[in-house]
Amino acid sequence: MLDKLGVKLPQGFKMPEGVQMPEGFKMPEGFKMPEGFKMPEGFTLPEGINLPEGPAMRKRTPPPPLPEGATFEAGTFTNHAGTRGYKLYVPSNYDAGTPMPLVVMLHGCTQDPDDFAAGTKMNLVGEESGCLVLYPAQPQSANQSRCWNWFSKNDQQRERGEPAIIAGMTRQVMTQYAVDAGQVSIAGLSAGGAMAVIVGALYPELYQAVGVHSGLPFGAAHDLPAALQAMKTGAPGRKGGAATRPVIVFHGDKDHTVAAVNAEQVLADALAPHGSGAPASESAKAPGGRKYTRDVHTNRDGAVVAEHWVLHGGGHAWAGGSPSGSYTDCKGPDASREMVRFFKAVAAARQA
Repeated sequence: MLDKLGVKLPQGFKMPEGVQMPEGFKMPEGFKMPEGFKMPEGFTLPEGINLPEGPAMRKRTPPPPLPEGATFEAGTFTNHAGTRGYKLYVPSNYDAGTPMPLVVMLHGCTQDPDDFAAGTKMNLVGEESGCLVLYPAQPQSANQSRCWNWFSKNDQQRERGEPAIIAGMTRQVMTQYAVDAGQVSIAGLSAGGAMAVIVGALYPELYQAVGVHSGLPFGAAHDLPAALQAMKTGAPGRKGGAATRPVIVFHGDKDHTVAAVNAEQVLADALAPHGSGAPASESAKAPGGRKYTRDVHTNRDGAVVAEHWVLHGGGHAWAGGSPSGSYTDCKGPDASREMVRFFKAVAAARQA
């Protein structure tokens, strides 16, 4: 049947268990593969078959060119915990005599800095708002799927493993460029979001705020089986995570990769030191059509300590992202702009 549909299969390929072509399938009406299904190398689909929204196999559009005077260069950092590459975006208005904010962005599994930068459009936001943007890279030698190892005990401790590398890389950029030390923030998607929580908690003197998109809380797992379980159901039996800096959390309520309960646990950890009461809540629709609910939590002094964005109908994808990158939802509110707005507001409140 597949041959008749014009599907080219590599020699010896077998369809995964549970994947079936629908009865009476006709082109060009779209056939949707199950969420999370990945095409093997050499597998091609005829024109008209749609793939799930978000995964890297979706056809991408080229990212926009860099503004004149801006740079997006590769670098390497090494310390006692290891070596990682990175990409650094320097906006066109960078002035060595004027310190500017720095946002550290941790990509998700299967991604890399270029893909993550294109999908989140954070370089564009950095250009518009005057921020340096650092993208550490996780190699396949550290994780086969290029995931940050948020579920490893060694990578949940200060001055050890990946947290030490990311913090050290951040400090290196701060010595090489004019960075406002009071405006350094860290954010990430999925595994990158989970690692952003960890690094932000372990180095509160370095990062003044944390952005988490479709991530997990500190201590959600200490090995791979527990990680897979936490992704499905959260980690209700865990001990409360380390106190974090102010946090902005985005999560789709239809995320079937990382359950939305994890966002609630990230939020609970962030609010625990403050005794925050009922949040100010608003519901709206993004220009792209995605409905969302935004809760703003303040401490006893009225300072904002957390924002929680529930993306109604949203899956495992960066809200407001671009099809230039993987795992993006162009219908959602612009998570990148909202994160930078939040980071700047937190810094301004501290300096007031």
